[in-house]
Amino acid sequence: MLLGGVAEAGGAVRRLLRAGAAVRHKAMKNWGVIGGVAAALAAGMYVLWGPIAERKRRRRGLVPGLLNLGNTCFMNSLLQGLSSCPSFIKWLEEFTAQYKTEQSQSAEHQYLSVTLLRLLRALSCQEATEDDVLDASCLLEVLRVYRWQISSFEEQDAHELFHVLTSSLEDERDRQPRVTHLFDVHSLEQPEITQKQISCRTRGSLPLVSNHWKSPHPFHGRLTSNMVCKHCEHQSPVRYDTFDSLSLSIPAAVWGRPMTLDHCLHHFISSESVKDVVCDNCTKIRAERILNGQSIENQRTTFVKQLKLGKLPQCLCIHLQRLSWSNQGTPLKRHEHVQFNEFLIMDIYKYHVPVHKSSQTELNQKNSEEAAPGTKDGIAVKPAGAEQPSGTKPHFVNGACPSSFLMSSGTFPLAAFPECSSPVYLYRLMAVVVHHGDMHSGHFVTYRRSPPSPRSPFAVSSQWLWISDDTVRKASLQEVLSCSAYLLFYERVHSRVQPQSLESKAEE
Repeated sequence: MLLGGVAEAGGAVRRLLRAGAAVRHKAMKNWGVIGGVAAALAAGMYVLWGPIAERKRRRRGLVPGLLNLGNTCFMNSLLQGLSSCPSFIKWLEEFTAQYKTEQSQSAEHQYLSVTLLRLLRALSCQEATEDDVLDASCLLEVLRVYRWQISSFEEQDAHELFHVLTSSLEDERDRQPRVTHLFDVHSLEQPEITQKQISCRTRGSLPLVSNHWKSPHPFHGRLTSNMVCKHCEHQSPVRYDTFDSLSLSIPAAVWGRPMTLDHCLHHFISSESVKDVVCDNCTKIRAERILNGQSIENQRTTFVKQLKLGKLPQCLCIHLQRLSWSNQGTPLKRHEHVQFNEFLIMDIYKYHVPVHKSSQTELNQKNSEEAAPGTKDGIAVKPAGAEQPSGTKPHFVNGACPSSFLMSSGTFPLAAFPECSSPVYLYRLMAVVVHHGDMHSGHFVTYRRSPPSPRSPFAVSSQWLWISDDTVRKASLQEVLSCSAYLLFYERVHSRVQPQSLESKAEE
């Protein structure tokens, strides 16, 4: 049968060749017309519907996904979360501005800041891309230059990668020259450089350092450690430590009461007693009471230690520790849900520096409404609602508020909460990283806000997205607030009418 079909085709060709020139010309002309119509139809379909994937993403307001290179969901979820923080992207743009003027384009790929900025801009739809799925292997390659060996085939932790990125960015920032050296060693080794030329280098004024190198990344904050003697109430000097993320342990749950983010924050700053500490003030008081001037031993007392937030960052990353250990010493994952809100008030956890009376009077006259609730002499008290007595009026608590507020979107309803009518440190939720699975295996996904439209680039979108590697779909705010969060990304909201306090100026 196959041979018969070949014979028929050969016969048709021979008949066409035996026909006249006019017939052959007419047949070829008809085939040309048909081919042209088909090409025009294909081009029209491409214009109207193609590329289908790209037009679908733009029409629905979705963002590109990321290719899983083996077990790189930890990296993909973190990049999606970072791309939803506009302040971090803006800082990267300012930080890498000097590379574009001083370095060649080939050398830019060796910097983590440049590689990270290109990925985050593409994921936030700030750079045009024809691909719905991006490849982030370039980030692993540039991290190897920074001596971080991260395998794409081994399961890693998203929070650990976050600290790898922030610490590497700080190393890159510290490697840049802060001030110009008075003498150039390489120039001094050259014999043609005269002493007059060298002395001129020391007389000129030092050039100003670019602010891009001075400012830390927006996740940079400071913790304060406060210690007070329980015997003489003497306060030791405040100690400051830096942080990039707040790693909060989840306290033991109380039966019948939901666990909230406020409980975790209060547990983080709760005071603890430190015994057998030498108190210089008690020793001094003891020595003053002895008239003969004989030496006495150092007085050891019990101190009360408390952590507070000395400087709150522009972008706040909160890590909920879900690792626990059994009685047998095996690691376990805590799966309980910790309630959190779209907005976060951090005033009661902020350390307030004691100011002089003159400065305090001026501060009260200008910003009388700025006194943070829940603080006394720089020491935090328990959040209203952390242990709410029965029968009392409910207060706003981070992670526990009326369902009507949870379902609302847009601006923070300050009128609904009189006790929080003027929060100074108000944060808006931008992304949530969730881990599914146990301590040995699992998968990371991200909830993040959709990028703002080009018509309103400074607006904050109320549309949420659920992203699992290269899969992207829309999600509701209720779905976001119902997830078991592992990483929370908040960004500070600055009120236009809110005056800047003396304390905020001192922080800057």
